[in-house]
Amino acid sequence: MTVDFRGLENAVVRLLKSHPFYGHFLLGFRRRQVSDDHALGVTIGNGTPVLCVNPSRLADFSPDEQRALLEHVLKHVLHLHMARRKGRHSHDWDIACDLAINPTIADLPPQAALPHKVKLEEGLAAEEYYRLLARPFDVGNLEGRGFGDATRDTGQVVEAGDEGLPAEEADALQTLDDHQVWAEADSTPQGLAEEVVRSMVREAYRKSRGEVPGDVRPLIEGLLASSPIPWKQVLRQFVATAGRVGRRSTWKREHRRFAHDTPGTRKRQRLNLLVGIDVSDSTNVSDLRESFARELVQIARGRESRVTVLYAGSRIQRIDSFVGSPAVVEVFDGGGFTDLRPVFEYARSMQPRPAAVIYLTDGIGPAPEAMEFPTLWVLTRDGEKPAEWGIELRLDL
Repeated sequence: MTVDFRGLENAVVRLLKSHPFYGHFLLGFRRRQVSDDHALGVTIGNGTPVLCVNPSRLADFSPDEQRALLEHVLKHVLHLHMARRKGRHSHDWDIACDLAINPTIADLPPQAALPHKVKLEEGLAAEEYYRLLARPFDVGNLEGRGFGDATRDTGQVVEAGDEGLPAEEADALQTLDDHQVWAEADSTPQGLAEEVVRSMVREAYRKSRGEVPGDVRPLIEGLLASSPIPWKQVLRQFVATAGRVGRRSTWKREHRRFAHDTPGTRKRQRLNLLVGIDVSDSTNVSDLRESFARELVQIARGRESRVTVLYAGSRIQRIDSFVGSPAVVEVFDGGGFTDLRPVFEYARSMQPRPAAVIYLTDGIGPAPEAMEFPTLWVLTRDGEKPAEWGIELRLDL
């Protein structure tokens, strides 16, 4: 089926002209066509930023409203709203996030949730709006509103400021975009999601030459600062996310011990990882390579895995493969100029295909324009991310 993203492409072009930072930030998303009632939706699923688009619904909005809707969903990602929803009442958190960002966006559609519509002040954080929206003693299903017809016990004490909004006011609010897809973000640890956004922000900041909207500048400056998350933690979270294609429950087959249908379990699949090692002089630092190799060995020990290591410069010069933990991790010295494409060409030829690609490099060299595999660019201290796609991790030792 042909996917028609022409309306979206036109909106992106307008966004690049009016708000270059947002336009370049948007280019880092994988796109998915959907058919639900919302024009747009965003999430970070399995470490990958995704923009969901219903082209026919997007066409219902004016050009200015389309630009505003794109800014709206991008601000959700910049604030990591989907990653911060875990453990909260989904309806109240969804509305709280919209109330936090909508006042800073011009030309929103008239149905946009705004604080003044429910007699709340502007400028609060999503957590503050959530406290005002959430009902005290709210229990039950976190997916719906969860309120019955029973009246509140008059003997119950409610702290000042925690009484929440009347039900009819809270229920009248609606989100502009599809927040159902936020559930996919549960597959991505918050630390890894932050590194995904941090990497995209660096790329958008560079391409927009530092032209950042004033209302998000403090947020962007924080994301541009050095990551507070240790690189080993990010590497482990990336591998864990890639490995979630393993054990899954299924109702498609009868349980061996019971005549009726009960959940079965598919066999856990071996995690296949492809690791590229740039053999140019910039990565030929013993402390750097050995630290990286030691961490890969620890990860391999922790689960059933097959790791294929490619040593490459302008071409693949050596291939090592091991299951579990190797006795010795060798370091291969190469040299010459770097072409990053052969490693990904090899990835496409593998059977079974790798769950993810991890590439230790300085990033200086041609790379594919797009890639379907989750990719972690492990860059040297002075390295450059070579493509818009993939997650950037700086190995600063």
